[in-house]
This record gives sequence, structure tokens and C-alpha cells, in this order.
Amino acid sequence: MKDSITPSSDAIIIGAGPAGLTAAYELLKQTGIHPVVLEATDAIGGISQTLEYKGNRMDIGGHRFFSKNKEVMAWWHKMMPIQGKPAFDDILLHRTNKAFEPGGPDPQTADRVMLYRQRVSRIFFLRKFFDYPISLKPDTFTNMGLLRTIKAGMGYLASQVHKHPENSLENFYINRFGKTLYQLFFEGYTEKVWGVHPSNLGADWGSQRVKGVSISAVIKDMFTRTFSLKRDPEEVETSLIGQFLYPKYGPGQLWEIVADEILTASGEIHKESEVKKIRIENNRVVSVSYQREGQLMQQPCSYLLSSMPLKDLVESIEGIAVPEEIKQIASALPYRDFITVGLLIRKLKIKNRTKINTFQNRVPDTWIYIQERDVKIGRLQVFNNWSPYLVKEYETTMWIGLEYFCTEGDEMWEMDREEFIRMAIDELVKIDIIDKEDVLDATQAKIKKAYPSYFGSYYELDKVRDFLDQIENLYCIGRNGQHRYNNMDHSMLTAMEAVKNIKEGKTSKENIWAVNTEEDYHESKKNG
Repeated sequence: MKDSITPSSDAIIIGAGPAGLTAAYELLKQTGIHPVVLEATDAIGGISQTLEYKGNRMDIGGHRFFSKNKEVMAWWHKMMPIQGKPAFDDILLHRTNKAFEPGGPDPQTADRVMLYRQRVSRIFFLRKFFDYPISLKPDTFTNMGLLRTIKAGMGYLASQVHKHPENSLENFYINRFGKTLYQLFFEGYTEKVWGVHPSNLGADWGSQRVKGVSISAVIKDMFTRTFSLKRDPEEVETSLIGQFLYPKYGPGQLWEIVADEILTASGEIHKESEVKKIRIENNRVVSVSYQREGQLMQQPCSYLLSSMPLKDLVESIEGIAVPEEIKQIASALPYRDFITVGLLIRKLKIKNRTKINTFQNRVPDTWIYIQERDVKIGRLQVFNNWSPYLVKEYETTMWIGLEYFCTEGDEMWEMDREEFIRMAIDELVKIDIIDKEDVLDATQAKIKKAYPSYFGSYYELDKVRDFLDQIENLYCIGRNGQHRYNNMDHSMLTAMEAVKNIKEGKTSKENIWAVNTEEDYHESKKNG
């Protein structure tokens, strides 16, 4: 039976991240339904927020704006127009608006623009740089050494003759790169990220995040680039893209713009409003109770679109009996948490050995994967290279982010803030990336449930999904809302599909869950 949509209908949206804000915006534009967004924190954008510290901006996790989905690309362009297409070094060498478009952009919109960025991400291993994805350049083999190179070649050939059953992430990687390359470039880093050995992780993560990346894909991409052949963007794996878009002041800038659009169109966004209870009657959500400014408030609704962790969603349900099995599966769903240390420094010790011209010969990387096993750091972001406007004193300082993956309550998570910052600085000194005397300032940020994990009760997630899908007006969207390690564009697409279902009175939610699993939604990216 088709729901009756009226201008007075309310939709509660849990979470002001990409999925939640996209849902609120699309509901206003397509249906006239009044959205009420409830955000537990005081920030807009979820993990896609931009933190500010003394005039320096920090991108949590790093967000490249690129999608194979044309609807998402058009959506971003509508929110933030693209200003020109300058060379990478032009943006880095000149912090003026004229660097983005001949003659300069409209002064009224000079700050509300997307920048073209050149993708440079490398692996730091054996105190040397390797391309990511692994390339077949002479430097790769030189850095690996003769013996490792021979073993890698033999391992790859063996992987093409004998395929392992893809019942683990370890086997997924071995089938595409061979055992030696897997052990060198994937095993240790993956264990840092997830806290679990790849042999105990499901292949699902690889199929969603790096599904199209392999030695054969690297060879094809290298051949295409070498001979300047035209490439169909829809056929290029995201990990192999050469350029991407990026908001001038970080990803949070875009989501703050979206939030302003929602408020201007009479939508509601309530920060520091933590959902406590979700009331179900006659198989429908009828109200949501949330805590705000110390008071418990209740909001009736016609629809509920939830991007809150499934673990918390199931726990908050009342009014119907939740089977014990569903409770147990949901409560045991694993997550990985995230700590970033922002360091303001004079300079990096590592130098630019690439052919890219950069300011003061700084390295051109947006982020660097730290594969060294004698340190805990997983990735290093260089915010100067995402956008020079993220750095208050771009010409004289570098602003970097040291990323650590942990689990809430573990040793790293519980470590004293100042002690953690000292540890992070010492690690970069240890692997010869900085000198301690060049550190000018530091801060720390923690993000809970940043990454849904693919082990444990995850493999019984379908039972939780089937139970929740029976609640007619409940739609699970976004990364945590589906317990799926989606990229930003995929999270947006789940929201768009949910809104289409509401608009069309569609009862099946299969299309929402199909995002990033069906061929139409395929995309790959190592991270965030």
C-alpha cells in the first residue's frame, strides 16, 4: 500500500553525515517531506567533517571526491562548482584565487569551489617510497632488491596457476598479487587497520574496496598511460585515477553547505541530540526519543532513515519483541576506531624525488601508507597537498595528520592524550620522516566506530537486516547504517535510493542494500 505523502509528514534522519544530509536534502527537493536530522555530536559531516585547530584544517581519513556514479558527481558539482583546471603545481605554488581560473573566479563564490587535485599516494616501506597501487616501474624493483623481486615474480606466476578459495581477505590478495607481494605490501598494513590478521577477515572487504585492483589492472593502466590512450572513466578503477576533486576548505565545507541548504529550505538539524529509543507500533516507527541539553525529548515521525550503527539501532528499539539472536548478533558487530594526531611542523625530512614540481620541493603525496612494522602509525596525511587552504601558514609550515587504527577501550584508545602525541612524534622520528625539533604544535582527534569490520558476527548480518526490513518505514543508510565499509558516494547513494522508495511508495529495500554490491554501483578504493 502506497504511503500518503503530505507537506506535514515528518522524516527523522539519524546522523548528519553524508548519508543523513543527502537524505534530508533529497526529501526536501523531491517530496516536500519535512526532515528532522538528529546528530549525536556537535559536528556536521560525520567522518567526512573537517576539524579546525588554530586556523589549520584537518580532514579525518582523507576524502577524494570522485565517483563512477554520474548522479553523485552532478550533485557535488551543484553544491560546489569547479573553478578551472589548473596544473597541480600551480595550486601548490600560488595561494591566490587566480590559481584556479584564468582571470580569477567570482569573488562572491571564490571560497565555495572544488579544486582539481592530482592523485599521489605512495607506500613507505623499507624506509623507501613505492607507488600505490604497486607499479612495475624500475624504481619498484630497485627498492625491493633482486631477491624480493624474483620471489615476487614467482609468487605472482604461482597465483595465476593455482587460485585459492576466496574465503578470506588473505586469499583475495594472494590471488591478485601473489604471496610475496601480499606479504610485503598488504599483510602488515591490513592487520594495522583491522587489528585482525587478513586470514581471519572476510574477502567481502576486498571485493568492495579493491575489487578491480590487481597486477593485470596495473599493467593495463600503465600501458594506457604510457601510450596516452583514451580511457573511459567508468572503466578506470578508482585506486588508479589520476585526478579527483576536493573542496577548497576540506570535505566538511561541502557538508556544511548542504546543511545550510537544508536549514534554508525549513529542514531541521539538531546537534548533540543522541537517540535513545525508537518506538515501533504496528510494524512501523511512530516516534524517536532523544536526549538533548540534558532533557529526553520525543519526536513523532512518518519515516525513519537511520545511519546510526546497527549495534545501537537494534538496542534502541522498543514496542516490539526483538529476538534474542538478533540482539546478540547486533551487539557483537565489530568496529574499528580511529585516532588522528595533527602535527604542525617546519618541514619533512623526506624529499620530493618525483617529477612533480612542488613548493620548496616538498613531497607531493596527499597521504602515505606507512607499511613499516616497527611503528604503529598506519597512514600519514599531508594536508598542504589536499588543499593549500587547509594550512594557515602554508609557505612556512607543513600540517600533517598521523592516523592510527584502534578499538575503543584498547591500549591506544585509553592512552593519555599528551603521551599519545609524544609516541606519534617519536614514531615519525624513528622512521626518518621528521626531526623532533621541527615540531611546532600538535593536537589529537578521536572518532568512534569509524570503520565497520568484516569478521565475527558480521557473517550473520543478513539476519539483522531481514528483521529490520520488516519495519515498513525504517530505512538503513550509510556506512554504519548498513555496517558496510562504503565510500562517501556509496553512502550518498543509499540515501538517494531510500528517498526514491519513499517517493514511489516502494516497499522492498533491496535496492538500498544493493548499493556497492551490484554491478551498477561498483567502484573501488583503498580508503575513504
